Amino acid sequence: MKIYTKTGDAGETSLYGGQRVSKDALRVSAYGTVDECNAFLGAALPLIDDAQIRAVILRIQGELFEVGADLATPQERGDTVPRIQNDATERLEAEIDAFETELEPLRNFILPGGSPGGAQLHVARAVSRRAERLVTTLAAQESISDELQRYLNRLSDHLFVLARLANHRAGVAEPIWERPARP
Repeated sequence: MKIYTKTGDAGETSLYGGQRVSKDALRVSAYGTVDECNAFLGAALPLIDDAQIRAVILRIQGELFEVGADLATPQERGDTVPRIQNDATERLEAEIDAFETELEPLRNFILPGGSPGGAQLHVARAVSRRAERLVTTLAAQESISDELQRYLNRLSDHLFVLARLANHRAGVAEPIWERPARP
């Protein structure tokens, strides 16, 4: 089987089930952005030595495949693909709560950065927020799983905390935002 099919040469792609849509369709942009977030998580892996954080990232990458499949499959197709479930969102919440016990409470705004792995997780977080915005717009136009929206909302919070945890465990201070002095 060849990796290229030539079926998208005219700017269209297929959703799961065969429906053809433009490659710039909102649904395609949404699952493409989820894929982009997943790629940034993959780029974070070689930068992080912590086994627990690596395992969490790998699990989330698998969950993002479910999110992508969910977005690529219109709701009217039913449960023909795995769709993200409440337990995945609850797991993110439980991890956020557990990881925050290891971190100093936030007293300032922090800048994305720190260790190479922490900085990369901040990039993934920003991309997950963009995916969430696209899915919110899509949900106003088409039927989208409520759980999918909750998961993406929680994911961006989780990645923020995970970036902080990666920095903490790497022994790298978080960059603090300081208001510039005004003349």
